[in-house]
Amino acid sequence: MTRAEIRLPTEEIRDDIPFFTKVLGMRMDMIYPADNPEIAVFSGHGLRLRVEKGAPEAPGTIRILADDPDAFAGGKRDLTAPNGTRIEICEANPPLVMPPTVHSFVVRRLADQAPWIIGRAGMHYRDLVPDRLGGAVIASHIRIPDGGPVPDMVHFHKVGFQLIFCINGWVDVLYEDQGGLRRLTPGDCFIQPPEIRHRVVESSDDCQVIEIGVPAEHITEIDHDMTLPTPHLRPDREWQGQRFVHNLAAGAEWKPFRLPGYIARDTTISANTKGVAGVQVVRKGQGAPQWTSHDADIHVSFVMQGSVTLEGEGRDPFPLTAGDAFVIPPGMKTRLSGASDDLELLEVSLPGDFHTRVERA
Repeated sequence: MTRAEIRLPTEEIRDDIPFFTKVLGMRMDMIYPADNPEIAVFSGHGLRLRVEKGAPEAPGTIRILADDPDAFAGGKRDLTAPNGTRIEICEANPPLVMPPTVHSFVVRRLADQAPWIIGRAGMHYRDLVPDRLGGAVIASHIRIPDGGPVPDMVHFHKVGFQLIFCINGWVDVLYEDQGGLRRLTPGDCFIQPPEIRHRVVESSDDCQVIEIGVPAEHITEIDHDMTLPTPHLRPDREWQGQRFVHNLAAGAEWKPFRLPGYIARDTTISANTKGVAGVQVVRKGQGAPQWTSHDADIHVSFVMQGSVTLEGEGRDPFPLTAGDAFVIPPGMKTRLSGASDDLELLEVSLPGDFHTRVERA
């Protein structure tokens, strides 16, 4: 058997015993020597502590995660042990904090050579919204340069909303209660409901996806106990009111878009998230583009193919090509003009249902 201990210093073992056993509810596993104790070992809450008289280390800090912090240690959230160790009592599952959106107009061009950062599981990340609208959203262009098995583990995200949209190559993913491997190809997307367990299994060379999550800073946790695929197929299961979505580009129905001069296909995400978010794929249609404004809280777009010019009130036009992204704040008058015939644009909005107003320039 192999086990580990964390060593903490003390001046008097006798003072520490009642604190660690009675206040923190830990078990004393060992003490010696009996006549004048200098070392005591305590275990509990996933820790094994060796409290040693005269140890050279600093007392340190222990964080204890409790389902009901008010019922632990008399409801105190910050304690100090007799040996000087600080104890923080925290919630095991704190509520998700959704920061208010700090609205801004953002244009992020691929040609500007924003840095690619190596992130989780060796994937490369490019930030599409650097200011993250005050922490309200993160939008990432992610690529896996070399295909093959992905060194991923079963994990989940504590998020309010998360989209994975494939723009190049393919990627295979396993999801909790959704059967076997799910493959994304260009134009396909997943909605990963909050805390659904999943694992990226394999990808093609130069697989690229757009990932959008709310809020910008959210926790990813590893689930060491779950094995995927799970034995049950439960397509109607909900996670915090949202269903898993695997939307395919093949066979999609195209309809007039909310912006004059364009058509779009609905990915069903607004319906399956009960209006939390909406995702549309946009192409050039018939008619002249118009100046419009919207009242969505978050509105992020990414040019997947072709080119278009973004015009905004009081600003110079922005010619956009594949790989460029932009954010339009609520109430701002804009127009998408000069679209190429092969334009394909990804639009993500929160909420899914919002109003668009045709304006005059």
